[in-house]
Amino acid sequence: MAGLLRRLLASTAAYQAPSILSSVLALVTIRLYTGHLTTTDYGYAENLLTAIIFTSILLRFGIGEAFVRFWFDDDDHGRRVGLARTTTAWAFWAATAVALVGLALAGPLSRLILDVDDATLMACGLLGLWAFTNLEVAYALLRVEERRRDYVVAGLANVMLTVVLTVVLVVVLDGGARGYVLGNYGASAVVLVGLWIRQRDRVSFRPPRALAPLLRFGGPTVPADAAAFGLNVVDRTYLLHADSAAAAGRYAFAAKLSTVVIVAVRGFQAAWPPLAYSVTDEAQAARLYARVTTAYVVVTGLVVVGATLTGRWVVRALAAQASYYPASQALPWVALGWALYGLVLVLVTVAGRAKVTTRNFPATAAGLIVNVVLLVVLVGPLGIAGAGIALCGAYVVIIVVLHLLTRRLFVVGFERRRLVSAVVVMGAVAAGGDLLLPTHGAAGLAERLALLAVTPLLLLAARVVTLGELRALAALRRAAPAGL
Repeated sequence: MAGLLRRLLASTAAYQAPSILSSVLALVTIRLYTGHLTTTDYGYAENLLTAIIFTSILLRFGIGEAFVRFWFDDDDHGRRVGLARTTTAWAFWAATAVALVGLALAGPLSRLILDVDDATLMACGLLGLWAFTNLEVAYALLRVEERRRDYVVAGLANVMLTVVLTVVLVVVLDGGARGYVLGNYGASAVVLVGLWIRQRDRVSFRPPRALAPLLRFGGPTVPADAAAFGLNVVDRTYLLHADSAAAAGRYAFAAKLSTVVIVAVRGFQAAWPPLAYSVTDEAQAARLYARVTTAYVVVTGLVVVGATLTGRWVVRALAAQASYYPASQALPWVALGWALYGLVLVLVTVAGRAKVTTRNFPATAAGLIVNVVLLVVLVGPLGIAGAGIALCGAYVVIIVVLHLLTRRLFVVGFERRRLVSAVVVMGAVAAGGDLLLPTHGAAGLAERLALLAVTPLLLLAARVVTLGELRALAALRRAAPAGL
């Protein structure tokens, strides 16, 4: 078990490194961006970036997930290389075809997605769609072989180049939403070409063959993945059309400030499936799933508590225009939504382990329906906070339904007492502190930080974690970088 946890920590650290750098640089540059982008421009840009990721899920048709799963079914090097070539070829041809068709329809697509006629902005988004789709598969090639060093180098290069391009296009050239989108994904295209060259023996641009097994596994995951990520699309789209682009921009800004949770979730998302599928002993895997779930809830829960208690100060410190300040209303809920998404990933790998991926869609579809209903009910009276609450409600429904549908496929003895205790303690701290402590001033911030600092001690008192486990985790954490 210790060795598996060490691998998970090492992989997560590697996959988090680019996100951590991106988050640090975001804190430096976000005042520049918000000083040159109105909330309306920011709303258009972030809605388009979200639409890019959503469309990419449909384009890949689950082949990336199938690639990761099937890689560990065969130890033969030649067949693994063939699997990689088939996967990269599918991503290339699918993304290229859709991008070309999209360019021909850029104007109408812009009106449909953004409620504004801007074919140039949509063309920038289509470049992003092409680059992002292919880059996700290129990163998957590195992940299955745990080539962490290459992953870190590529990710850090992507982050640095993205920041440089975006600052030039948005701040220096005043490119607005177009510059923001082009800066984000122009860099990805450059890094993609570099990874293709680096992995040229595993990359193919010939029409793909032998797709049937991959599509049979991956196809059923698409509705589920699309519905799950659709939660990130429908709230912003609803705000844009039912309220305003400015409201969508403030909500997107809250999501951007949830970066600490997002970094943890994305690192976990990249590291967890290869490790979860590589453990062949069922009893050992079940223990690993249970232990990792508890640790994940504690770590991300503490971050959400921090976002709840300090959100008002964070927003005012990082927003260059006062029009962004109301984003603090949605920040705690968006952060919690991202944390809940990580729990969905655990349950998805339960179904993936059993190769029964059809169970995912009913859960995510139920969550999407609940999200839409809650948006209609809550956004009117609560504004962007209502959209955040709707997101959390949807993820709770997905987790419950997915657990009910998958619990007999692979039995995991989740540590329910610890999980319940963690939720009660951290929920009480977050809600109580936000309601009872001052909401402004240096003294108010100091009181809230003091309460946040006490929270780990409360978790120890409730025996959610023990001192022995913390010492063991510290030892593993010190050893993890050696795996890079």
